[in-house]
Amino acid sequence: MGSDAAIAKHTLRLRRDNTMGEEQSISVEVTLSDATKRAMELRVRYQELEREYHKEIWPTEEDMLAFTTDIGALGRLVMAAEGRWTYEGDVAGELKSKMAECLWWILVLSDRLDVDISTAYDTFINKRTADLA
Repeated sequence: MGSDAAIAKHTLRLRRDNTMGEEQSISVEVTLSDATKRAMELRVRYQELEREYHKEIWPTEEDMLAFTTDIGALGRLVMAAEGRWTYEGDVAGELKSKMAECLWWILVLSDRLDVDISTAYDTFINKRTADLA
C-alpha cells in the first residue's frame, strides 16, 4: 500500500451509543489500509456463505453488480433525505448505513482488483486540486 504519511491523512469518524442510550461522539482514526483489511475480513465471511449456498464465491464482476445495486439504494436515500423522494423508514440511519456499505464495496473492489486505494485517492485529490488552482 502507499506510504504511511499518505495513508495517515485519511480518517473516518465514528459515532457510538454509550451504555446509557445517549449518543456519544468519539473520533477514531482508521487508515484506508486498515479499513480495507477489515473490509476484506468481512468479505471473506460472506464468501464462506457463497461457497455454502452457491458452491463458489462471487467473481469480482458480481461484487461490482452488488455495489451498483447499493448505489441505487443510496441514491433513493439521498433523494429522501433532501425531500425529493417519499420514504417510509429511518432515512438518516439507513443513509449512514448505506454510505458505509458503499465505502465497504469500494474497499473490497480495490483489494480484489489490486488497486492501492490510498495512493489512488491521493493522486486523484492532488491532480484535481492542481487542476483547479
